[in-house]
Amino acid sequence: MKINIVSSKQSWINPYLKKFSNYLKRRKMNVKILYTHNHIKKSDISFFLSYWDVVPERILKLSKFNLVVHESNLPKGRGWSPITWQILKGKKKIVICLIEATKKKDSGDIYLKKEIFFKGNELIDEIREKQVKVTLSLCKNFLVKYKNRAIKKKRQKGASSYYFRRSPKDSLLQLNKTIKQNFNLLRIVDNKKYPAFFYFKNNKYIIHIYKEKK
Repeated sequence: MKINIVSSKQSWINPYLKKFSNYLKRRKMNVKILYTHNHIKKSDISFFLSYWDVVPERILKLSKFNLVVHESNLPKGRGWSPITWQILKGKKKIVICLIEATKKKDSGDIYLKKEIFFKGNELIDEIREKQVKVTLSLCKNFLVKYKNRAIKKKRQKGASSYYFRRSPKDSLLQLNKTIKQNFNLLRIVDNKKYPAFFYFKNNKYIIHIYKEKK
């Protein structure tokens, strides 16, 4: 079985993908980790995991299956950073879907779904740990079904909604809110790439948040 794992080079998920690749190789699968879709050749499956570029249809045709993991109960929550937007709203149960990659973003048929649960006190590293665990579980489950010729899919049904792409400016804390009211925002900021910040008396202040280890 020829498998591509395609990710953006700057993505936080890459260390996990190397472990996933080794897991597949131990099971005698031909696996390549790629950081651009331009290197894809004819394959059985291409997993696009935390990949930010638009993949042209001519590239999608090179693989029998092109798969994306999206963290919302599609068609609700298409678009960017779905898990972040939902945590900001205080959601503790989030549906993750394994879908077919298509030229229209996040609109492909759904192969598998799984729920991820949060306590409400996790910071970004813990959120990502839970997210990637479910993500790779869906990928592994699909490979089992592929081997057993048991793949089924469903079209997305219902009204769609979309999340916008987030940027560093979205880490702005509101001074008129309490720490508790700002906490969901503090949970999803990245201390290095997009830390929390606020303005006071014409000065910008940056906040880094860590959880004390017990």
